[in-house]
Amino acid sequence: MRELFIKLSKMKRSTIFLILIVGMLIPFFVTLKFPYTASPPTKAVFDYIENLPEGSVILVSVDYGPSTLPETEPMLEAILKHAFIKNIRVIGIALTEEGTNLGLRAFENVAKEFKALYNIDIRYGADYVYLGFKSGSEAAILGLGEDIRKVFPKDYSGRDIEDLPMMFNIKNYNDISLVITISSTMLPQQWIIYAQGRYGVPLAIGTTAVLATDWYPYLQSGQIIGLIGGLKGAAEYENLVNWKFKMEGRSLFGMKAIRNMNAVTIAELLIILFILLGNIGYFLEKKGG
Repeated sequence: MRELFIKLSKMKRSTIFLILIVGMLIPFFVTLKFPYTASPPTKAVFDYIENLPEGSVILVSVDYGPSTLPETEPMLEAILKHAFIKNIRVIGIALTEEGTNLGLRAFENVAKEFKALYNIDIRYGADYVYLGFKSGSEAAILGLGEDIRKVFPKDYSGRDIEDLPMMFNIKNYNDISLVITISSTMLPQQWIIYAQGRYGVPLAIGTTAVLATDWYPYLQSGQIIGLIGGLKGAAEYENLVNWKFKMEGRSLFGMKAIRNMNAVTIAELLIILFILLGNIGYFLEKKGG
């Protein structure tokens, strides 16, 4: 046994990397169930949407780029799934150019999944609209508080907003139950100041793990109703949505964030194991010498 631990402690670097790669690939082929208890900030966003009456409207601003897709896209998709299954209508916009097409892709993918899995039609113009990109984020956020039509007279495809049935009775933040900014930048600061601060609209933030700590003071002050932070937060929200679907007897959606988080968890466990083996082997060899 002593010789085995010493041998394992001297494992080649290439072997360690190979084990890590294989371990991280396992969640993408085998369904693993690690316990992901939702943190209070994540649960707060879920509960807020869960308690909205049918027919409510939420606005989601897609303010992230390709470099943070593994963290941010699963948040958006999970929120859309949650909203659509509750018959909550969603307005999508982007205040960063990078987020424009990424947001549209997420909306369309979720709509296709609903059709494929449940034969439920998520109709553009009735259940959701995507208004696209608007430059000048501060002016855009303020303008949405006065009249959406002046900021976005047409949707992403160039269709007149007046022709979209969902938008008939929606003028400004007074007609929106919640704003969610999913961002890999500091744009949430502007939403806090100009949307929540000036117009009092409820605001939630989804962001990368690196930036999450910047927004906790606003959570504690009550300026935001909840916070989804990083891949872990995305996995927590996805887990809550899947739990809801399971309770309703529905098949589960793809678990993108959960699988990614499982891969990270396995990597962390393996690294801890390698550290333990290295230390045990070192002390046994030293003791034997």
